[in-house]
Amino acid sequence: MESSLVERFLRYVKIDTQSDEDSASHPSTSKQHKLAELLVEELKGLGLSVDYDDKHCYVYAYLEPNGDKGSEDIGFIAHLDTSPAVSGKDVKPYIIRSFDGHDDILDPDEFPELKNHIGEDLIRTDGTTLLGADDKAGVAEIMEMLSYFKANPDISHRGIAVAFTPDEEIGNGTLFFDLDRFHAKQAYTVDGGKFGVLEYECFNAAMATVEIKGRSVHTGSAKGLMINASLLANEFINLMPEDETPETTEGREGFYYLDNIRSDCEHAHMQFLIRDHDIEKFEARKEFMKDAAFTINERYGMELCDITIEDQYPNMIMFLADHMDLVERAGEAVKCVGGEPVSEPVRGGTDGALLSSRGLPCPNLSTGGYNYHSRYEYASIPEMLKSLEVLKYLAQ
Repeated sequence: MESSLVERFLRYVKIDTQSDEDSASHPSTSKQHKLAELLVEELKGLGLSVDYDDKHCYVYAYLEPNGDKGSEDIGFIAHLDTSPAVSGKDVKPYIIRSFDGHDDILDPDEFPELKNHIGEDLIRTDGTTLLGADDKAGVAEIMEMLSYFKANPDISHRGIAVAFTPDEEIGNGTLFFDLDRFHAKQAYTVDGGKFGVLEYECFNAAMATVEIKGRSVHTGSAKGLMINASLLANEFINLMPEDETPETTEGREGFYYLDNIRSDCEHAHMQFLIRDHDIEKFEARKEFMKDAAFTINERYGMELCDITIEDQYPNMIMFLADHMDLVERAGEAVKCVGGEPVSEPVRGGTDGALLSSRGLPCPNLSTGGYNYHSRYEYASIPEMLKSLEVLKYLAQ
């Protein structure tokens, strides 16, 4: 018999909620409403006050405090969508009982972290899709916490505000987040990975869009006339530092990441992610990319390369420095359930980064999921259960 948390999680991951970075609508995919509507139904069934922004797909709910009315409300936030990087359609979750280090999909030689899960029950897919623990593990843990308090009215707790957001994976999770509809003035995003890791630093993030104009001429008479945009795109890429990519950096080291490229002779389109924890280095990276475009134009004596850079989210440490009590209390919670709290910089971002910049401090909590955005994604059931206990602790 599975725990109700696992049953809930398995129910949620079967709903396709993949977001679409090429969409101009909000939410980017209408299918995110399916999970949102299910959560609205479940929240109402628990007797919570529910506020559903059905236009933009935000679910807000509030559980009245039970016990000391003087305690400050606390919030928990998770996102509905899954990454566009790998299909989230027709997810077939599979439970590995007492993982022994041998599996058709999960190989400890490729993913050494798996060696820490020997003997645990794990959840993975059939290897054709992602799992969706990012962030349906967080969604399930929040919902299970609410269910726990409703089923145990003798246990006192603070007022609990929750929100489920769309499009976090494409950087638009807080685009229409209404702080006035969210009851708490402090919160946690529940969107991390390994149990016990507390995150209150993240990248400063920007996206650079590079457009290169070429000139197509018949190959038989192209000498001195053709300008091959695909080759110019290659020249631009070669101007980027080889040792400053995601696969060559770690910790607080920043990088440039070629996210996608589409090209032919007449036109090349590239998108790069720019990331750095240090704000001065971050700004320098943006200038470096502008200089690379200038170099291409100077090399050919004409305006062939155009670059546009848009900021995506800031490093949330700038806004959490005065709210470290939230991190300290989360550390107490991890210890209380038998874990060892570890603070690590996020090599990515969360809804909490932008929300913190808007005045809602939001450190990030773990969920027990691993290998996000890939077909090798998995979740540790023991870690999910411990993550749930942390939420209960913080709400009391």
